[in-house]
Amino acid sequence: MENRPLPRPDAAAYDAARARQNQLTKPPGSLGVLEDIACRFAAWQGRVKPDAPNPAITVFAADHGVAADGVSAFPQAVTAEMVKNFAAGGAAICVLARANGARLEVVDAGVAHPLDPALPIVHARVAAGSANLAREAALSEEQLEASLEVGAAAARRAVDAGARLLVAGDMGIGNTTPSAALICAFTGHGVDAVVGRGTGVDDAGLARKRDAVARGLARVAGRALTPRQTLAELGGLEIAAIAGFYLEGARRGVPSLVDGFIATAAALAACRIEPLLADWLLASHVSQETGHALAIAALGLSPLLDLRLRLGEGSGAALCLPLIAQAIALHNEMATFAEAGVSGAA
Repeated sequence: MENRPLPRPDAAAYDAARARQNQLTKPPGSLGVLEDIACRFAAWQGRVKPDAPNPAITVFAADHGVAADGVSAFPQAVTAEMVKNFAAGGAAICVLARANGARLEVVDAGVAHPLDPALPIVHARVAAGSANLAREAALSEEQLEASLEVGAAAARRAVDAGARLLVAGDMGIGNTTPSAALICAFTGHGVDAVVGRGTGVDDAGLARKRDAVARGLARVAGRALTPRQTLAELGGLEIAAIAGFYLEGARRGVPSLVDGFIATAAALAACRIEPLLADWLLASHVSQETGHALAIAALGLSPLLDLRLRLGEGSGAALCLPLIAQAIALHNEMATFAEAGVSGAA
């Protein structure tokens, strides 16, 4: 993955878009967050009237060694089974992508169970799952860099196909455990505040999950790790790929709409690697998963929706796509007071 500096959003375009909002036939600020969305897209695209976002959704799938510690309510085989479901168009994100006319791509970044090479997905498996973060580094340095590049390559494909907004989804049994470990490591919040039930583990499963995260954090405690090293020690193959996806999108001048707990953990890691990335992110929703709100706050973002979701796959972000499209349409197509011959405020 390239390490070119990230560009900055166009401040002049943002200011011009804000001025346009104040000239539209409505009280200033009356469209609330919709105005902010439109102005941010103006800054991202460098034009007062931004184009429609033409979203692209990429779901990254991988397995996790820590699943062996009983941290999920589902067996690890479900990861591969769900990838097949994605490929067949039967998953929630498939339905939402179709409903929004969004490009959808599924990437095998590290599924443990071998997948049929004929499956219509991107076969980019770095390894057959990560190592157990509670006992050893989840990823080697080489696996980390390869995973970041898997995500960057996906972002390049999406942007080259015309996307002006990126959405990353996730699939990986046990992946709320490394996500929680990363959020704890990057924010300093405690295990109990961050680790939740994920797929719906019972009390015993929650205790095992908290113990696994605590052991992983203890294993790296006191070590002067870089953000990249922290991601390798505590993360996962698809989490690193999502981080690379966000970073490459921003390098190409395309923002990302961040989904749930796993996607936000990846965004947090990516922002620690490159702090300017936060200017290219929009938080879609806050999920029911414990610690998600803390991670969003650490990014300095505000979620658009709270629908009590905890699915992942990019589903919460996909549900925001009509809202974003309408915010941009309102901004571009409403008449100004002068155009409509309407008197402004006294």
